[in-house]
Amino acid sequence: MDRPTPDLIAELIAWIEARLDDTLTLDRIAQQAGLSPYHFSRLFTARMGRSVMAYVRGRRLVRGARRLCDEPGLKLVELALDCGFESQEAFTRAFKRIIGVSPGRFRAGFALTPIEGQYPMNLPASTSTAVTRLPDLVRLEAFSIAGPARRFDQESRAEIPQLWSALIGALPFKGQEPSWATYGAVWSVDREEGSFDYMAGVGIAPGSALPAGFSEKRIPAATYAVFRIMLDGSALHPQVKNAMATIWGQLIPASGLKLADSPDFELYDGRFEPTRPGAVIDFHVPVEG
Repeated sequence: MDRPTPDLIAELIAWIEARLDDTLTLDRIAQQAGLSPYHFSRLFTARMGRSVMAYVRGRRLVRGARRLCDEPGLKLVELALDCGFESQEAFTRAFKRIIGVSPGRFRAGFALTPIEGQYPMNLPASTSTAVTRLPDLVRLEAFSIAGPARRFDQESRAEIPQLWSALIGALPFKGQEPSWATYGAVWSVDREEGSFDYMAGVGIAPGSALPAGFSEKRIPAATYAVFRIMLDGSALHPQVKNAMATIWGQLIPASGLKLADSPDFELYDGRFEPTRPGAVIDFHVPVEG
């Protein structure tokens, strides 16, 4: 069998997008690609950071979410059937699991751009992501964040975007800091198991009343080395994954810095747009000053 061309996945994504109303299975999509289901599944997951059927479900739900915004008179049962679900209840469960809120809450007011950033109809432009270490260490005083959090491992970490959906669906709330900056905080890392706690959060006044499903995390005062991740407008998850491999595998070992035992975090400013080329993420790693 000939080696797949670099454009194979891009062609398949366009093919999938044009057939979201059809019955799509792994076997059918792999047949269109001219590959075995096993080979195609591994190829797609390596390129896109999720399985092909997870991608199909995500794209259907993103399209459904856009229709909720654009068609105020659309009935949920009609949308559910159009998206390939057998019932409104099944659609609502899947929508809340992927998007983070119910269809009714989404329709009441929700930013769609972050969802498009999780399930974009495009590809990572390359296997590397631009990362630079900012020249100066940064000292930050203690602060509190709040949001949905859970423990992840290497198998479940692809589900992290669901926390971001749940966070955005609850904003704004009383006690939230005026800034719309958001944080992806990591702590309690077990490097042998590859597990860690992760929160998608916003700054809050300590002790604030929180939305259901949210918890509070105190980030202690610390000195940070800051690594700036420059995005190219393609799929967010693979870019962050590549950037973290560069930061932890190359830049930090080469820096000579001694790491401190404190949470590290991704900082997204209030204007962050994951699909805009040139958008940046500042990754803060605590070090001994």
